[in-house]
Amino acid sequence: MGETLDVGVVGVGAMGRHHARVYNELSGATLIGVADANADRAKQIADKNEVRACDSADLCKQADAVSIAVPTRYHAEVARQCIDAGTGMLIEKPLVVKTATGRDLIDAADAVDVTLQVGHIERFNPVTEVLEEILADIDVISVSAKRLGPSVDRTVEDSAVTDLMIHDIDLICHLLPSAVSDIQVSGAAQGRYATATLEFSSGVIGSLTASRVTEKKIRQFKITADSCYVTADFIDQSLEVHRQSVPEYVATDNEVRYRHESIVEKPAVRTGEPLKRELESFLDAVQTNSQPRVTGEDGIRAVELAQTIDRKAFDAGSSEREFTTNAQTD
Repeated sequence: MGETLDVGVVGVGAMGRHHARVYNELSGATLIGVADANADRAKQIADKNEVRACDSADLCKQADAVSIAVPTRYHAEVARQCIDAGTGMLIEKPLVVKTATGRDLIDAADAVDVTLQVGHIERFNPVTEVLEEILADIDVISVSAKRLGPSVDRTVEDSAVTDLMIHDIDLICHLLPSAVSDIQVSGAAQGRYATATLEFSSGVIGSLTASRVTEKKIRQFKITADSCYVTADFIDQSLEVHRQSVPEYVATDNEVRYRHESIVEKPAVRTGEPLKRELESFLDAVQTNSQPRVTGEDGIRAVELAQTIDRKAFDAGSSEREFTTNAQTD
């Protein structure tokens, strides 16, 4: 990156405070302020990072780039402030509540040449980069994704689908660029547990599970292919590739035993904090006026699928609704 950009964070709760921290660590950014509807919290995070607590509209006018980490229902309001000010924005997932609103934001940002990136952070996990390389050389049959964990000690407005599963929805659609042709779902625990099976037009099957009632934090991807079986852990940033092996009968001590050894490869992963990599990529897109790695259209696609799964899993009488990638969901 070249010159340093002035940056801000609107919404410094559970996620936004980490945006402020990372911006303060990046050589290509100067954090100039934070904003939050909770004045005490804004002052606390501002003092911790030695910046000012600001009004969101003023911060958008003063900054070159802003992270928007307010609750989803306020994303559009703050995004409009960025668009009016000509300020690049990274909007945390999910992008919007209504996809029609999201399309309006994309059009408005494009009209004034403002960068709009969506915060699907797992795209920037070092594991994802290695998965992209592996998937380029194999024929995938199925993908299984699990994103599980215990209840959190804060209020979460979104269901397990729109809060957790949406990460894996975005990942699977990114890694396997094929249209979703069918969805089967199940839900339990008042929105805190859900499973979904996605059938892609390519024939690949995706099985997704999200939970906020599991007393162990799990973030895993497992891929079955014709030639191998791949497991990925997004927490410890590791992968294993299990290659096909040939079964054989081995004679030992006058006994014949069946043996089927597995060949396991462990690709090197360049570990690092995904949020730091995400914000570096965002600032580069702002500075070079280039397309961000996670576009507004990517964000809308993830929201559409998540909301379709949510409706089928938790809305009474919705099981017969058909999925459509053009649905205007609420």
